[in-house]
Amino acid sequence: MPRERFDVIVAGVGAMGSAACFHLARRGVRVLGLDADSTPNENGSSGGQSRMIRYCYYEHPDYVPLLRRSYELWDELCAVTSQPILRRTGGLYVGDPNGPSVAGSRQSAQAHGLSHEMLSHGMLKERFPQFRVPDGYEALYEPNAGMVTTATAIAAHLNLAIDFGGEIHAHEPVVAWREDDRGLLVETTKATYAADRLVVAAGSWTSDLLPDLGVPLQVTRQVLGWVWPRNPEPFRVGRFPVWAVDDGAGSLHYGFPLIDGLPGPLGLKVAHHRPGPPTTATSIDRRVRDADESAFRAAIARYLPDADGPLTGMKVCMYTNSRDAHFVVDLLPEHPFVAVACGFSGHGFKFAPVIGEALADLATTGRTRLPIGFLGIGRFRTTGVEDAPIQTSTLRT
Repeated sequence: MPRERFDVIVAGVGAMGSAACFHLARRGVRVLGLDADSTPNENGSSGGQSRMIRYCYYEHPDYVPLLRRSYELWDELCAVTSQPILRRTGGLYVGDPNGPSVAGSRQSAQAHGLSHEMLSHGMLKERFPQFRVPDGYEALYEPNAGMVTTATAIAAHLNLAIDFGGEIHAHEPVVAWREDDRGLLVETTKATYAADRLVVAAGSWTSDLLPDLGVPLQVTRQVLGWVWPRNPEPFRVGRFPVWAVDDGAGSLHYGFPLIDGLPGPLGLKVAHHRPGPPTTATSIDRRVRDADESAFRAAIARYLPDADGPLTGMKVCMYTNSRDAHFVVDLLPEHPFVAVACGFSGHGFKFAPVIGEALADLATTGRTRLPIGFLGIGRFRTTGVEDAPIQTSTLRT
């Protein structure tokens, strides 16, 4: 027999699940959030101190309306909590002017009337002398881009969810769920709960909970790094933006400015945006090794030589990659009382509040006015994308 009954149970309370709990609880929904780890924690896909946020979305212009709403919700969260969860630092995207990053960012900016500035190679060198890039490279500068602090954001959503009457259980993973004549039964390692609806936002564990999802997901091991620049002043926030440089091979090197007071390693954070070695959420090797430094060190030496200082930290995290590198946010066609958000492929955190809002809509009314149709499960069942190789998020659809 179930111990308690809830309107909605959320399995996984990381980036998307914590936001869903907040939106549900704020609406007066009796919600239970369950997580296998502490809340927040560093073992999912949201660790590592910070994530980039930007309007000029090279991945696809259809994301921009969701980004507008996401920015509104991040600003609201900052105001309510009096914490600088979102910081506008400006953003610089560098590469071949016809390549996916610069051209795609420009396409989104022009399609949606977004504030931006195109910089020639000479203008880039004068404006941001920290960079050394090939002669043919140009850049798009976006003044409203910035960064979101991950653990602070998740904690803020969860604290507000509790304030609104939600219940959050850490170290209580969901192990199974099933439908019965009254709704759903959700079994954890500690109890069985009844619910009207279930939201699965389990990140790299999604396939374990939804084996019949019908969407191929691949978990990959990703390495982040921090270095201390030989001269830190040019790399401090206010003088240095969030940035991404197209590596010419379909992926990006990216990073963040120096900001004092952030939790975690000191220094300039850098990483390589491409799927790493395949793994699973349970078998991933979380130990950092000397060889892992090569994932980001060469890019610093090449593009930011004045930042090529001592290593101050490394971290292993995960991507959960969909076949086309776009998100999956939908109701399960075979189980319309279950909503899922997954496959964020290394570019999802910035959308957390709006995805949480969409999940709350789906879990309470079965529909949403938010423009998430292009992220539906159906695209994998009608286009044969399930047979395509894993992509980086440069795919144009």
